[in-house]
Amino acid sequence: MARSGRVSHAPSQRGGFRNRHGRGLRSSVTGPHLPVLRTRAETFEGAVAETADYLRGLWPEDLADVSFEIAGIPRAVGPSGLDRWWVDQHARRIVLYRLPIERLSHLHVDDEAHQRMYVESCVFRAVAELLGRDPWDLAPDRFRHF
Repeated sequence: MARSGRVSHAPSQRGGFRNRHGRGLRSSVTGPHLPVLRTRAETFEGAVAETADYLRGLWPEDLADVSFEIAGIPRAVGPSGLDRWWVDQHARRIVLYRLPIERLSHLHVDDEAHQRMYVESCVFRAVAELLGRDPWDLAPDRFRHF
């Protein structure tokens, strides 16, 4: 049986558009039953924002005017290698560098929970540097079980 060389690009009787191969429109990759995927950058930003909000709740007067920012990588390599964060005391600003924190962490267990704990520890250490305190003193009740 010979096929005709003509292809119809008109809508089908069922109402959907069919392409030249006779297939209709395709559905999304994840489908309606699966959660939307989050990128590493979104996961990192969420961890930083939640940790910053937690610390602002504990130290409202000290952290009220502090801005938390996220950058990809530092502009220059410091004497001790790539910095994980930068603290500007005068502008009350903390910049966390996502790529060095994510890629140079060397975790003993490389899963999502340990990565999040490492991001939280970087935020704690940056805030402690800004406030001139020990990171363990920022939230003593949080680490009581250790």
